[in-house]
Amino acid sequence: QSKGKKPLFVQLVLDNIWSLYEAVMKRDKEKIEKIVTSLGLRIGARESRHADPKVHLNAICSQWLPISDAILSMVCNKIPSPLDITAERVEKLMCVGARTFDSLPPETQELKSAFMKCSSEGTAPVIVFVSKMFPVDAKALPQNKPR
Repeated sequence: QSKGKKPLFVQLVLDNIWSLYEAVMKRDKEKIEKIVTSLGLRIGARESRHADPKVHLNAICSQWLPISDAILSMVCNKIPSPLDITAERVEKLMCVGARTFDSLPPETQELKSAFMKCSSEGTAPVIVFVSKMFPVDAKALPQNKPR
């Protein structure tokens, strides 16, 4: 940056996003048309003519940089494979609250090996894990509560 050079991320990513944002907000039709054609996008006339430029920007960005693809790719790359799960982790996932794995019925305990194999065979049991997540203020967490 000492000689006026921008970091590579700024040059390749941020400048492109910022120029798109500026063009749409200033309603520069020529620049928008150039960007849309160079990216090979199809923007509907309804979004293009909308009074709120954010609708047009959202239509372009949702086709150019779809968040669903980015999140799925990130999840696939960052979350470890289910085959790498430890036996202790499986037991924690199968037990709710203060219950221990040993207190579960024998039929449920037998599912542990199937859970760890992640088999797709027709004879393998189907295991579904349902999780509900909701935001909590950091102050409400047990480690942050005043004693």
